[in-house]
Amino acid sequence: MSFNEKLLLWFQDYRRTFPWRENNQPYNVWLSEIILQQTRAAQGLPYYQKFITTFPDVHSLAKAEEEQVLRLWQGLGYYSRARNLHATAREIVSKYKGQFPENFDEIKKLRGIGDYTASAIASICYGQQQAVVDGNVYRVLSRIFGMDTPIDATGAHKIFKSKSTELMSGAPSGDYNQALMEFGALQCTPKQPDCKNCIFNKNCVAYQQNLVNSLPVKTKKIKVKKRFLNYIILIDGDGKTVLEKRTQNDIWKNLYQFPLIEQSNHLQKINGNSLDSLLIRYGIERDYFLEKWNNQPIIHKLTHQHLEINFWILKTQKIGLLSLNWASIDQYPMPKALQNFKENFLLTDCDSLHLKY
Repeated sequence: MSFNEKLLLWFQDYRRTFPWRENNQPYNVWLSEIILQQTRAAQGLPYYQKFITTFPDVHSLAKAEEEQVLRLWQGLGYYSRARNLHATAREIVSKYKGQFPENFDEIKKLRGIGDYTASAIASICYGQQQAVVDGNVYRVLSRIFGMDTPIDATGAHKIFKSKSTELMSGAPSGDYNQALMEFGALQCTPKQPDCKNCIFNKNCVAYQQNLVNSLPVKTKKIKVKKRFLNYIILIDGDGKTVLEKRTQNDIWKNLYQFPLIEQSNHLQKINGNSLDSLLIRYGIERDYFLEKWNNQPIIHKLTHQHLEINFWILKTQKIGLLSLNWASIDQYPMPKALQNFKENFLLTDCDSLHLKY
């Protein structure tokens, strides 16, 4: 029995039920693949359901305002995915009259769609022999076939895609790709895989040679940048506050935040020119009270950045400029770390919105 035959038999027994598998139209598959990038299926499923309910087709997504899309995406992270999703929906409507392109190379040209997503759409929706390569595929193939090419090396993607394309031969491409990824997610897991009950263990190089924990090989270490963020929550006597929109090419682009003072280390104090500039910007007189909200900073870890976040409550009699009612800030998409603060603040310190300092 061939590799793909054994894999597809396994898939029949262990295939998970997801809505995008029941309705494998290009829009549904594309939406699911974008959501599931860097996201576990269990975490992504509620977001998929929210999106497909709010935007049941590419036309409704294209008509939406970006802020509405970002609000639905709030908490999922990697917000460039949401911005690209929205931009691509508009391109499909304007350039392709709302019909998803069928040609693999045309799909791959769309914003936010790389080889993996294009291969998934082409194989699942159109039956094209395009092998997907993601973390699961790297892991399964490297272990079973003893492929020790570092997966972050130049040319690794081409090598693994070629191998998977060879293994796919004669199988339904969409089912094969989904089965291979499912096998990596459920059976050949990153840690503590169930090798004793694996259908491939007799032929698995990693299992037979005790290399399970050594494969796949990855050589490069991610360089992590540390940043120190201080958010100043302005509250005046009327319970009004201030939000700013992040427009620079940085994390959380086009999301909203409380006024920010970023520092080079955690030893600097919140005073001096940075705070003065903020006060002037919002028309706040010198008569104010500033206190740290929590003694312990919030540590928020992103792939390439670790953020040390402190929140400061600044109470003043009157915010002179650009203020808005606290109750209205739910209308604005915010990063998860700030959303969590807002919810915790309302639970523990909501009276502060109406206290005089």
